[in-house]
Amino acid sequence: MPEPKHLSIVVPAYNEAKRLPASLRQMAEHFGRFTFPYEVLIIVEHSSDGTLELAVEFAAKQANFHVVDNAVHRGKGYAVRSGMLRAQGEFVFYMDADLSVPLAEIERFLAHFENYPHHDVLVGNRQHAQSRIEKRQTPLRQKMGQVFNTILRTLSLMELRDTQCGFKAFRGDAARAIFERQTIDGFAFDVEVLLLAKTLGYKVVDLPVRWINSPESKVRILRDSAQMLWDTLRIRSRIAREIAKLKSAR
Repeated sequence: MPEPKHLSIVVPAYNEAKRLPASLRQMAEHFGRFTFPYEVLIIVEHSSDGTLELAVEFAAKQANFHVVDNAVHRGKGYAVRSGMLRAQGEFVFYMDADLSVPLAEIERFLAHFENYPHHDVLVGNRQHAQSRIEKRQTPLRQKMGQVFNTILRTLSLMELRDTQCGFKAFRGDAARAIFERQTIDGFAFDVEVLLLAKTLGYKVVDLPVRWINSPESKVRILRDSAQMLWDTLRIRSRIAREIAKLKSAR
């Protein structure tokens, strides 16, 4: 595996007291084998189950783990943005706290960055023919995700088949440029991130991943899906304004 000058991992956490301790232990063990500098940023939204206290206790014993207390619950998009704008890495990943995509995929994505220096953003794609789905989502969640991405393609917003996989990697300069402009606080933030990447001229590539679904998803199927569609329509008009702004600056 190529060794980056610095690696950042951003992990949003909201009411994750059940899953987070085991995930943090896995991270500490896995990352402890790295011979290069790294940081793990645990971004905790205001939780009612002691997530913050657990994260702080763990990070106090791990020099490379840092906790950011957002003190509010605004949504996953806000939590990820908070972490991405603090990240110092040459490469920056964000991933879900349940580690549905195993940690070994980080090295594979880093190798891809090394082999393809013109690729800026890497997106985990559970729909990829080479992905290994070891535990699937429920049929309803799978269908809702497929319908959402079909709508995106119909609206000519996105060619990617899996915008919502919670495992994405960025070159550091791309991460900062994208998240300085990113605004959506809810689950549709992934769409905004990828559209901004495209608008800013970054090369976005989807890669197969190993996936082990966690049944304790924070997504409320009907309510959150409706909000995602509404946010997507808002994103389309905002991206159009961003394109106009970039053109006028040239």
